[in-house]
Amino acid sequence: MGNAQSPSADPRFASATRAFTPHELDDLKLFFVSLAAQSQSKGDYISSSVFQAYFGLKGPLGERLFDLVTQKRKDNKLSFEDLVIAKSVYEKGTKDEIDEFVYQLLDITDDGILGRSDLESVLIVILKSVFSLKVKEDGSSSCQDVANVFLNAATFSKDVQGAAEKSMSFEDFRGWCSLLPSVRKFLGSLLIPPDAGRPGSQVPHLVHGENIDPNMILLRKEYAWHIGGALSQQELEEWKLLYHSAVNGLSFNTFLGSVSNGEGPTVLIVKDKEDCIYGGYASQPWERHGDFYGDMKSSLFQLYPKASIFKPTGANNNIQWCAANFSSENIPNGIGFGGRVNHFGLFLSASFDLGHTFTCTTFGSPSLSKTSRILPEVIECWGIVQKGVQQEKQDALKVTVLERFKEDRHMLNMVGLANSSE
Repeated sequence: MGNAQSPSADPRFASATRAFTPHELDDLKLFFVSLAAQSQSKGDYISSSVFQAYFGLKGPLGERLFDLVTQKRKDNKLSFEDLVIAKSVYEKGTKDEIDEFVYQLLDITDDGILGRSDLESVLIVILKSVFSLKVKEDGSSSCQDVANVFLNAATFSKDVQGAAEKSMSFEDFRGWCSLLPSVRKFLGSLLIPPDAGRPGSQVPHLVHGENIDPNMILLRKEYAWHIGGALSQQELEEWKLLYHSAVNGLSFNTFLGSVSNGEGPTVLIVKDKEDCIYGGYASQPWERHGDFYGDMKSSLFQLYPKASIFKPTGANNNIQWCAANFSSENIPNGIGFGGRVNHFGLFLSASFDLGHTFTCTTFGSPSLSKTSRILPEVIECWGIVQKGVQQEKQDALKVTVLERFKEDRHMLNMVGLANSSE
């Protein structure tokens, strides 16, 4: 029956079970029994519809994942053995094994050609899942423009005989994933229940004043999700708008005054007159220095017309730059990221009306705009609210005050004044 051997006879099953502890296997069995019951299969298998509904992956991506997990048998039956084998590779395998699984997953049509249309289908499913975006009446998707921004970061270099379009090679795929960590996180967590903690699904809550017209804001929630892919879990809770040039004016001093209130990381975003949007994540506060500072947690990014993130390569430590009121040409006044003096990965002069962006070895980034010399049109800066860190600092402050009180009282006791009514 069929063109594939029975999954229960698959020699990979015995090997796959060794990737799990007995407790994990018991949990997998309970999970399988639950979904098999919903599939009305008398406990024998999980149907495609129940599988896709549970993992929140309706559409081509959910169908393709089910097809791979069931080893392409096309019988609409996911057995317990299938589940164990798939999870042993997809979640417990080596980096190469996991990447190969995800690479195959993206080939939605299973024709051996990973083309732009395949990626487009996958991205639309991801965006609808993360943002609950709906399809318009004309059949187009409200997330189509965002999908195109992510698609523009892809490379298709593999020639396929008889095919009109080039395919994305395995190396192209890995390069694309490195530029889009949120997409990669999502694709690597599809067999995890779609709750709030599912990797690749977290979107920071964006907070701004009531005097700000939402239409003025550069940072769309889709862009925040993209930037957040390179950040830690605790940095994805709340981002607060600290500075917007349309409200605060194109002023370097105003910018420094606005962002100095926050002690945590910030996200700087620029839209220039070429209609390009890009920026940088600064892990350290913006403080006046006469040289580079910062750490390897920072990054540069592009948001439009192409989405990409560039992390430090380790080539040098020229991460952040913030100089004010210097008179030397060797210490340009303004803020920047990466590269070297007067040849930054991204730089805004203290006038805030000029800047530049060059190819940068610090982050392995290209020029972020269409031209190296940039004319900023809109600049905004968001503070990342780390509630857990803030609470720790408040608790530490309380302890410090209490200890100081005890020390002061001890000194008063020594001189006999602690209980004095005078």
